[in-house]
Amino acid sequence: MSFYTRASEVGADRIAANGDTANKIGTYALAVQARALGLKLMVVAPLATIDWTLTDGAGIPIEERAASELAPAGARAWNPVFDVTPAHLIDAIVTEAGVVRAPDRQRLAALRPTAGAAG
Repeated sequence: MSFYTRASEVGADRIAANGDTANKIGTYALAVQARALGLKLMVVAPLATIDWTLTDGAGIPIEERAASELAPAGARAWNPVFDVTPAHLIDAIVTEAGVVRAPDRQRLAALRPTAGAAG
């Protein structure tokens, strides 16, 4: 089985301080599938993607598009552009400042720029 993928990498549009991650719709489903198959999921993003003011993914605003992109005229539909992957489904967050395995608030804080530093 050495030729099969052992990890999946995704990007992130925003990362909350606890490691919950917002990315294009479908990323959460990929994370669930990766976990079910025993694959690792790595989020690769610039450090600036981490929003230290957001406690968790519930605070990440989710952009929505018009229902008409999905459904016939007059039908109702929810059409989010992003979904949120909870940190417990993420095996590592990779930034230019380092790698955080099994991300949570405490581990991710190790990447946080110090007071007075840029970022």
